Amino acid sequence: MPTRQTSVAYAETTKAPLASVSAITTQHAETRPGRNGLTQVVATSAAVAVDQPTPAAASALDFLAYQRDVLERTILFFDTLRKRANNMLDHERAGLPPLLNFKYETLLDARQFERPVNYALLRITEAGDDCWDDCVDLAKPPVLIIDPRAGHGPGIGGFKRDSEVGTALHTGHPVYFVVFFPEPCKGQTLGDVIKALGRFVAEVAERHDGKRPVLYGNCQGGWAAALVAADCEQQVGAAVLNGSPLSYWAGEPGLNPMRMTGGFVGGVWLNHFLADVNGGRFDGAWLVQNFENLKPGNSYFEKYANLFTRIDTEADRFLDFERWWGGFYRLSREEIVSTVEDLFIGNELEQGQVRLDERCAVDLRKIRNPLVIFASYGDNITPPHQALGWIPAVYRSTEDLKACNQRIVYLTDQKIGHLGIFVSAKVVRFEHRAILENLPEIERLSPGLYEMKIDHPTGDPDCARDQYSVRFEPRNVEDIRFDYPRATFDRVRQVSEFNEGVYRTFFSPWVQAMSNPWIALAAQWLHPMRTSRYMFSDSFAPWMAAFSTLADIISNDRKPLSDDHPLIAQERQLIAQTSSSWETLQRVRDAAEERAFASIYGGRA
Repeated sequence: MPTRQTSVAYAETTKAPLASVSAITTQHAETRPGRNGLTQVVATSAAVAVDQPTPAAASALDFLAYQRDVLERTILFFDTLRKRANNMLDHERAGLPPLLNFKYETLLDARQFERPVNYALLRITEAGDDCWDDCVDLAKPPVLIIDPRAGHGPGIGGFKRDSEVGTALHTGHPVYFVVFFPEPCKGQTLGDVIKALGRFVAEVAERHDGKRPVLYGNCQGGWAAALVAADCEQQVGAAVLNGSPLSYWAGEPGLNPMRMTGGFVGGVWLNHFLADVNGGRFDGAWLVQNFENLKPGNSYFEKYANLFTRIDTEADRFLDFERWWGGFYRLSREEIVSTVEDLFIGNELEQGQVRLDERCAVDLRKIRNPLVIFASYGDNITPPHQALGWIPAVYRSTEDLKACNQRIVYLTDQKIGHLGIFVSAKVVRFEHRAILENLPEIERLSPGLYEMKIDHPTGDPDCARDQYSVRFEPRNVEDIRFDYPRATFDRVRQVSEFNEGVYRTFFSPWVQAMSNPWIALAAQWLHPMRTSRYMFSDSFAPWMAAFSTLADIISNDRKPLSDDHPLIAQERQLIAQTSSSWETLQRVRDAAEERAFASIYGGRA
């Protein structure tokens, strides 16, 4: 019989639970034992009732106290939005430096390479009051972390102490970090980037007497790490791919609508056009907007509702995250076109058809270093289908995988969101620690496919090594085949190639000729991802300074109401009900998009 696991579907950036909820939206994950023990998870969403005590009746004094509290929270809320806007503009004026919470030194600047790209290699030199030499064990292999270049700047893997950087240092590994700069080098290609990353790997290995560095790739950084491993396998140690899509067409109907986006806009031509308008650079704000549109309830309501109702405890966390989320970087026209055309729409990586240069195509079968894949069924950006679906496409069977002398280990979470895989304190402090502490065991595994299972009876992320156990259960490649309509997505690829050919030949030269720095700057700063933030800044709206003065006065004598106050309980009940309505609207929208996609291209998504 299938077992059902139910977890509240909170948004990634909303971690505080809401009290006194009478009706909430939940995400269900039905786990069914597949052949040879592989766990298959089918996720669905539904509105369920949760028994909560009815809020007590409010007195007149309660009402007056609540009105005072709401007024104070409103002022503090808008002051936080003012701070976010000012932080965004200050970050822009500073040149959008990487948001690392660790001291570092720059070892290599790829802008000086023969084929320049806007990447650099950093060495982490200090963690708090501890020097690098006091933290690390030079007998352990170095860890090289590659952050995602998906519209944001670098730093998500190390922008707080409980992070991948902090965990790697805590477990004794020397840590290196790959960053990139806001502006791409003129004409840089995806192939140029991968070659530069290969040089970084070689530099780290040379600094550690030939020890092969462990590649730690997040999202886009994960598939970049896979390309590096396929291109220079002899210098790479184990590669950990966190929420990294390598099979771009795979997904679960009703849960993963992002894979259909290319079909609705007619393919890659739109990315090409937006880069042409912006002087050959693609604004990463467009990518971030796509992420926000996946869960509009969180983007436009829940995270702000959570900030408002818990303004005394959530403001700092909100500002820290938004500083990174609101820093938008650019990609070159060549990069974005080849990435979307070859990977996301063409799905050529798992087919061995991605070409980094004219010599040969990237073949994932060439990877010999162990791969560790970390995915989550709560991740609607990179579901396990996209993180694991490439394996049966590359290896025909378990025996084929073994014949290639490869070891692939995967572990899954049932509910953590996409960003939570990188930045959730619980995940970072334990799951990533468990991965790093068990790398020697992974290296010693016989060729094959394994699921990493962790027994963690204490629940303490800082427990001693002997207080938890890890086992690697053999799995079969044949059991992780995900069914999806390849012919349907192949038609999307064909439409994209036709539209791109027409645009490239007849329209792109004219758009490039008419584009100028004024148009590019206007398109950049009028983007809604920026205007929705800087409109609250002192520079744009001088009257916002009044909130700073009022917030200082309120903070001196702030007495927030307790969580059990009857009107606070009713407020949070209303917020939860509104969130449930947003979830319903999202499901209706996604279902309508899937029907439209099927009508246009045939089959099902």
